Amino acid sequence: MPSTAVMLDFGHGAVSAELILPLQELQLGFKQPLIDQPEQVILKYGPALKGYLLEHIHPTAPDGRPWTVEVADMKVQMQEQPFDLVVHLWMRPPSGAPLRQFKLNYDVIVHEVVSHKAFIFVRNDWNEAHFRPADQVPPMPEAIGLIRYLVYSVDINRTGGSFWRGFASVMALGVQHIAGGLDHLLFLFVLLLPAPLLSEGRRWGAFRGLKGSFLQLLKIVTAFTLGHSLTLLIGGMGWLRLPQRPVEILIAVSILVSAIHAIRPIFAGKEPWVAGGFGLVHGLAFSSSIAQFGFSPWHLVMTILGFNVGIELMQLAVVVMLVPLLILLSRSQTYAPVRLTGATLAALAALVWIGARVEFWKKDPGPQPSAVLMGPSKPAA
Repeated sequence: MPSTAVMLDFGHGAVSAELILPLQELQLGFKQPLIDQPEQVILKYGPALKGYLLEHIHPTAPDGRPWTVEVADMKVQMQEQPFDLVVHLWMRPPSGAPLRQFKLNYDVIVHEVVSHKAFIFVRNDWNEAHFRPADQVPPMPEAIGLIRYLVYSVDINRTGGSFWRGFASVMALGVQHIAGGLDHLLFLFVLLLPAPLLSEGRRWGAFRGLKGSFLQLLKIVTAFTLGHSLTLLIGGMGWLRLPQRPVEILIAVSILVSAIHAIRPIFAGKEPWVAGGFGLVHGLAFSSSIAQFGFSPWHLVMTILGFNVGIELMQLAVVVMLVPLLILLSRSQTYAPVRLTGATLAALAALVWIGARVEFWKKDPGPQPSAVLMGPSKPAA
């Protein structure tokens, strides 16, 4: 039999919940023919459904005081059967009550359908470092309880963990993301390749000196950092959303352009500006990894900060290992073939990525809107 899933996300001042309710079972508890015209469910029964849900969901504090529950929005999932009603709730504790310890009293559907079960999961919990990046599927929520006939409550206690545990975890995710992001590292590599050299017209010439090399490398790395940090913040906060696949194509283009520049100067003297500009594109790719975490605004800001710190630590480690070698080689006769070989291989890799990503984009342009909506917009935590 279809079952209900209740996904809990612990925020800074509230717990949000996503309910996935099978229509076939819900109509038995709600006592209306929802399955006959699923596309009309919200239009015909929206207010009544909200009232029904609020009547059967009652979180309480350890001292017995009730939490406030608000239905943020509802939609009908009709992509595949069984059709589901997807509901988002905000649950807030009374003044002085703990956010992370409460009893979830819940009997949606199960008060009427004795065979029905509702599985309770924790999907996001910063203090317990329980979350997964959006690009890792399937999600792995933590099962914490089961609602069934005659068992209508679950005691929830998430008082363990700490803020720093969550921060360290997202920082580690940032390190892992950049360490596994070959395209991001390759862009930085080819942009740094000619940094220790002076341009002589349309060719790369002599070593620019130790001080000049360090200054140029510092400008490029700083500009790239500022660029991707800005769009990581903008994208992570949801202020700007671009389709992921065009962004991936632009990242490959950034590698190709920088590789050509490493072979023959095409924007000599403007490397920091180019690094900053392409850094904006790379930051959008970084932000896609955290934009769907589902955290409240406070924890989302901390996620962006910790994730960016992890990126910078890994990037700094790469630069510390790479820069002395580049400066040393640039003072020898062997640097020209090293630079040309590295830039050529990077350009070939970029061309392959561009072709593959464009072809994949044509075959699969991305998810399309499919749900029937609506309710009020999601309130801030």
